[in-house]
Amino acid sequence: MITPTRYLFRALALLALGLLAAACAPATPLTTDDPFRPAAIEAQGVPVVPPQLIERLRQYQAVRSAGFAGWSSDGKGMIVRTRFADTAQLHHVAAPGASRQQLTFFGEPVSGRAVPRDPNLMLLRMSTGGDENYQLHRFERDTGQTTRLTDGVSRHTLHAIEPNGRRFVYTSNQRNGRDNDLYLMDPRHPDAARLLMAVDGAFWYAHDFSPDGKHLLLIRYVSVTESRPAIFDIETGRRRWLPTPTDAVASYSVPRFSHDGRSVYLTTDAHGEFRRLARLDLHTGRYTTLTADIPWNVEAIAVDRQSGRLALTTNEDGATGLYVIDDGARRKIDLPMGRISALEFSPDGERLGFNFSRFDAPTDAYDLRLSDGKLTRWTFSEVGGLDTATFVQPQLIRYTSFDGRSIPAYYFKPLGASAQRPAPVVVDIHGGPEGQRRPGLSTTNQFYLLELGYAVLQPNVRGSTGYGKTYTQLDNAERREDSVKDIGALLDWIAEQDELDADRVAVRGGSYGGYMVLASLIHYGDRLRAGIDVVGIANFQTFLKNTADYRRDLRRVEYGDERDPAMARVFERINPTANAHKIRSALLVVHGKNDPRVPFSEAEQIARIVRAHGRTVWTVFADNEGHGFAKKPNRDYYTAVVALFLQTHLGKP
Repeated sequence: MITPTRYLFRALALLALGLLAAACAPATPLTTDDPFRPAAIEAQGVPVVPPQLIERLRQYQAVRSAGFAGWSSDGKGMIVRTRFADTAQLHHVAAPGASRQQLTFFGEPVSGRAVPRDPNLMLLRMSTGGDENYQLHRFERDTGQTTRLTDGVSRHTLHAIEPNGRRFVYTSNQRNGRDNDLYLMDPRHPDAARLLMAVDGAFWYAHDFSPDGKHLLLIRYVSVTESRPAIFDIETGRRRWLPTPTDAVASYSVPRFSHDGRSVYLTTDAHGEFRRLARLDLHTGRYTTLTADIPWNVEAIAVDRQSGRLALTTNEDGATGLYVIDDGARRKIDLPMGRISALEFSPDGERLGFNFSRFDAPTDAYDLRLSDGKLTRWTFSEVGGLDTATFVQPQLIRYTSFDGRSIPAYYFKPLGASAQRPAPVVVDIHGGPEGQRRPGLSTTNQFYLLELGYAVLQPNVRGSTGYGKTYTQLDNAERREDSVKDIGALLDWIAEQDELDADRVAVRGGSYGGYMVLASLIHYGDRLRAGIDVVGIANFQTFLKNTADYRRDLRRVEYGDERDPAMARVFERINPTANAHKIRSALLVVHGKNDPRVPFSEAEQIARIVRAHGRTVWTVFADNEGHGFAKKPNRDYYTAVVALFLQTHLGKP
């Protein structure tokens, strides 16, 4: 219960602090020389980061992770992706707990996969400066030699690899800069690459080769709630739709051939809110649902080519459930709360490899021995000497929004928070908007909790995935600001918690989450001290005009079509740039200048307009980054600036 006296005290304190901030705000952005700031970063309005803060952050910034990138083709180890220097590179791990042998040494982050049945070859994907114009490369492990397979200019994405390792499918927009056409290539003979299918404005993904290598399973993607499966004959070039259990619009995803090629496993929400695992008999066209009793989305599927075993993961209120189906019998693997990704059976079919991340441990590579269910950790990523036993575990809460709908959120409560010492709050909003906050380690959040004494709340507002297709569509087009109202309802919830200080709240978000930050500052500026906009959308019309050609139509499905006069009027009403005069809170804007998704012009616009109204604005812009900061020196500076910004505007508990 919030008493009138407490409301009055908060109001007077907020007024006094607001007047103080206005008096102290510089008339023009500060220009400072910070020895900690990388040369590639331009910062305005940002004070020099104190050495004491840099030192306090050092351990948290030293935490690594190791992502499972697949089994070695010889079955004698794993390929993992981790960072020892400034960027993430590929490494080989010969056995559980063995040292990581670095394979690639590039200045840019690299990802890749082993070529089946050829222990010497790997396929790599890499772009420059965050521009996401990915190029594909052939990497030879015995010599360390890298050969670029693609044109060096267009955008390419690696799709399915043939089980025998002879060929792979990839997409390229080299034809017109917009359409991601499907190509087939033998990595040993790149000059013989073959165009399989010109997509003509559509979005197609090649998920799997048939066991005999003659067919491909494709998905035509329209939106997160609409897609359709097809099968493609590689020899004839003919494509045909696969039968579906209903004519209604539905989502179909992650299709995989059975080990004998007679059936297809896939997920679909054709008969409900959630994506269930189904088996499609290719001869009869009959669907059989295999997870009707699991009221959550099935996310990933892996099929063992030898035994026919099936592994799948589910998204159960954000946490991952792992199941194995063997000879028709399904069993659930008992795991701590966390998240699994990148499922892959070992070449001998005896083990299942994957990533596993928890709130108190970095992402590491694991395997599951299928004979007895034994879980083995392969990598032991460093945690900077921190005591992970002190890390704060999130609580899953639900609060009621403006229309009575229940909104889920993860709540990290600092240990010292109480009615006598209420904690400032950081509200962390995910991007997408077809995304979801899920359990996993964020050392940045743990720094806020353990070092600064701040609480962290991660809401999954309407529009998030994981809670059914209706929930995912509740923020589409003209209903965009309904998700912003969910943040207002969360602020109401914060005010009801005695251990939280409702007068000292900041919002943080990236990409679409950056738009949510700006919209929250516009609508709830009297209840928010500060906002951190990372690669965020400031104007939907300029965003849709300037985003990369290959993304534009996909984004129109979610946000609305700016060419429609009615939708244009909605954008003009809700655009942060049109409402920037309402922003009273301090603002930090972070962006990479090479961002192809949310163009850098979005950051320039909002920073310029808010500054023109005399408000406090800090900006951190990187010349060599794109949609997020991937290089460690840049990321270290950015996280230090965010911590300083929060300390400046939220103070101490």
